[in-house]
Amino acid sequence: MGYKFFNRLVFMSEFSHYDSSGRAVMVDVSSKPVTERLARATAFVRMDIKTVELIEKKLMPKGDILEVARISGIMAAKKTPELIPMCHPLQINFAGVDINVDKENSGIRIFSEIRMSGKTGAEMEALSAASVAALTVYDMCKAVDKDMIIEDCRVIEKRGGKSDYLLKS
Repeated sequence: MGYKFFNRLVFMSEFSHYDSSGRAVMVDVSSKPVTERLARATAFVRMDIKTVELIEKKLMPKGDILEVARISGIMAAKKTPELIPMCHPLQINFAGVDINVDKENSGIRIFSEIRMSGKTGAEMEALSAASVAALTVYDMCKAVDKDMIIEDCRVIEKRGGKSDYLLKS
């Protein structure tokens, strides 16, 4: 849909996930060197302060929300190529998810970290971990709080490969 606005030759040269016929393809990384890679992402689930307090006191009807969300985030990182069609399957060395109650901002803050050695980055795995953990928090709290908002899901750090990135505060 969006590519009809581009000259076909310009489009093909600027976007790596299309072949010369305009078909979606997985990028060929076979000639890239293996490097140590790290990616970190975050997400935030904004909710009523009463919901935050119930989570903090472990009084939610569905159990320990933070632990279930943490595990779902780790599982999501490992399943990323099954969810995102052009993602390469990666040999993840470490997938971690930390989830913190943030009473000051009335919500739950999620951080994910992926470490691996490979030819392509792990940003999508980090984003999958953070976003699925946020979705799990939402799912486990929706009976109590219908007005939650999942927001601020983004990469905050990437190392390895061609370029590094660190979110500027």
